[in-house]
Amino acid sequence: MRKLDTRTIVVASHNKGKIAEIADLIGPLGFSAKSAAELNFEEPAETGTTFEENAAIKALASAKASGMPALSDDSGLVIDALDGAPGVYTADWAETGNGTRDFAMAMQKVENALQERGATAPEQRTGRFVSVLCLAWPDGHTEFFRGEVEGTIVWPPRGTSGFGYDPIFQPEGYATSFGEMTSDEKHGWRQGDATALSHRARAFKTFVETCLEA
Repeated sequence: MRKLDTRTIVVASHNKGKIAEIADLIGPLGFSAKSAAELNFEEPAETGTTFEENAAIKALASAKASGMPALSDDSGLVIDALDGAPGVYTADWAETGNGTRDFAMAMQKVENALQERGATAPEQRTGRFVSVLCLAWPDGHTEFFRGEVEGTIVWPPRGTSGFGYDPIFQPEGYATSFGEMTSDEKHGWRQGDATALSHRARAFKTFVETCLEA
């Protein structure tokens, strides 16, 4: 396991919501970071069939373009009643065809698919958010960190915080959706919660414990 010996990295993402969330998590750790979007790096095609493959594609592209370590996140919503969909294609479900993403449309698409399967009761609407972080170096070395959080798909969407599918995901043990939570509530680990709440916070916790702590 390779340790990260610098606090200067590239956040390998063009997704504004994800960049903000990652910045929220790495800021207190003393990182100096710019995103691939800020650096005008070309966005690589995510051709992988797993979260790990897509995370590696993004991190390696930014690491090689910048000559610095790069941190990427590939994440998605995995719904049991939909046989794991949308999964690695979570962002694709929001594609409008004109280069933009509409997550209100994507959430409606999820609900329509669940209704078609007859998944109307909470116990039929289980799923999880998955986040896989990839830390890549310019020499091609990679390390992976995975975080998951179980929950239930709710309807109608609740809350306007977060991004993506947050308003329809209610984490296990909570009465509110991710869309109704503040950043501090969603990323409980930042407040000293040893378990962490969100999938991304759990992946970051593993990243810090593995690559940053002695």
